[in-house]
Amino acid sequence: MTIPVSLIEEAINWRRQLHARPELGYQEHQTSRMVAEQLRAFGLQVHTGLAGTGVVGTLENGPGPVIGLRADMDALPMTELGNPPHKSNHPGVMHACGHDGHTAILLATAKLLSQTRRFSGTLHFVFQPAEENLGGARKMVEDGLFTLFPMDAIYGLHNWPGLPIGAVAVNSGVMMASLDSFEITLTGKSCHAAMPESGADPIVTAAELIMALQTIPARRLSPLASAVVSITQINGGEAINVIPEQVKLRGTVRCLQSEVRTKVRGLIDEFVTTLPTPFDVEGTINWYPGYPVTKNHPQPAINVREAAISALGEDALRWEVNPSMASEDFGCMLEACPGAYFWIGADGDTPSRPLHNAWYDFNDAIIEQGIGIWLRLVERLLALK
Repeated sequence: MTIPVSLIEEAINWRRQLHARPELGYQEHQTSRMVAEQLRAFGLQVHTGLAGTGVVGTLENGPGPVIGLRADMDALPMTELGNPPHKSNHPGVMHACGHDGHTAILLATAKLLSQTRRFSGTLHFVFQPAEENLGGARKMVEDGLFTLFPMDAIYGLHNWPGLPIGAVAVNSGVMMASLDSFEITLTGKSCHAAMPESGADPIVTAAELIMALQTIPARRLSPLASAVVSITQINGGEAINVIPEQVKLRGTVRCLQSEVRTKVRGLIDEFVTTLPTPFDVEGTINWYPGYPVTKNHPQPAINVREAAISALGEDALRWEVNPSMASEDFGCMLEACPGAYFWIGADGDTPSRPLHNAWYDFNDAIIEQGIGIWLRLVERLLALK
């Protein structure tokens, strides 16, 4: 199916509008309204309100399979440093991960398929809020996404700096790591900095604990297991001549295997409660709900592979690549429904800025390719009889 140039231009315009007015997770009110209005204009049935700002557009065309295509909509709490004509006009918020592009690609796909109807079955176009750290996918599932809209499978894409334009990466299993966040509180006894023996120092304890936690992936796990433990914040102390009563550490854990995830959490708990004891300091930890491993189901992954080859050619395919230690809440959807998640290359003549970089801007040149893969996937799975 040929993609009209006018549609690609319209999708680029949507993308740049979204980039100029980014919204944080669960605050995507303008974005949600724009998506819903467009879907209704295409003639789709539209459901709003899942996870607050989520939108589902349904396109039926006779009997057949039912599949979902998903795009994320939220931006990040970052100040944009680049200066494109469509630069963010919301201070401290920017689309630094390409969700503006993902949304535009899916909208354009919905528009074209609503016009051509070259498929037999039902399509659910799922526009998800709050992918960035807030678990919008889990919330959509909890709000009844797959109960209200039963699906045979669901699929998601993400632009990927580091892969060239024209490349698609997909695995039959794990694509991205799990994510868990934690806050450790170390409580000692404050005292004068000149008389540390009269207190119990949580800062020294924090230093020892941080280094000890790094031995978990290095010495407590098999070299074949994959885990990253990162302390990203240290907060404690008020006066330069006072050893504080408390220090708080915050960080994340990322793993590629569910069993490793469970083991690492247990080991961190053990370190936090036992290591501070000789320092006369008490350690406690609070865990925050994270994302599961993003693990593709084998047959849906093969479906993506074949669609990518059909759309872009055999040379485009990167099959069974190294997973990323970054995380993606699409894994919550894959726990509830079969499906697959894949990356589409973003590097043109010059490499793309990394994701979550203040100079990043989505590469509009891949919009046509994204639409093309979605079309080939629909044609493959919902073939006209």
